[in-house]
Amino acid sequence: MPPPGAMPPGAMPPGGGMPQGGGMPPGGMVGAPNVPGGGAGADQRIAIAKQLVAQNPKDVQAWISLGNDYFDSRQFQPAVDAYANALALDPKNPDVLTDQGVMYRELGQYDKALANFLKANEVAPTHMQSLFNAGVVYAYDKKDAKKAEETWLKVIANDKSGRFAAQAGQAIAELRQRGAPPGVPAPGAPGK
Repeated sequence: MPPPGAMPPGAMPPGGGMPQGGGMPPGGMVGAPNVPGGGAGADQRIAIAKQLVAQNPKDVQAWISLGNDYFDSRQFQPAVDAYANALALDPKNPDVLTDQGVMYRELGQYDKALANFLKANEVAPTHMQSLFNAGVVYAYDKKDAKKAEETWLKVIANDKSGRFAAQAGQAIAELRQRGAPPGVPAPGAPGK
């Protein structure tokens, strides 16, 4: 399993942690929570967000905030549910799809996590974090090294920033080092 430092900010190392996206947690994956363990601040934010969604159940941002606060405090199922409400109002939000996918993964619902990551990348093909995360699920949860490598090669080919491409190359190398049979030829230099 790759160490947490082997993943780009917002990426999902296998076996735990929390997402970190372009802020916290949009479009994240498992890393370190924004507020370790949630704490009293998270409880306060959750109470406020619950009031907001009760007053206006069609407020997408309030649902996202509630999901993020549950996410930060490691309340996986309530986060999934809050994100589901946000997605009912905005079904093509790749960050929310990805964050909900992270929560599904934390719940051990790997097929649902994978479906979310792939859908996020489908609705936003430049959303490399979701595609990278799909590779992690393939590699560590589904034990499908070939599919993981194919997915990470797509990241390498399409990541214009290079941020995820470098990590995908490293993930492929670590997968091969663990003895997983290569599914496709070795990638070139990340970002090429």
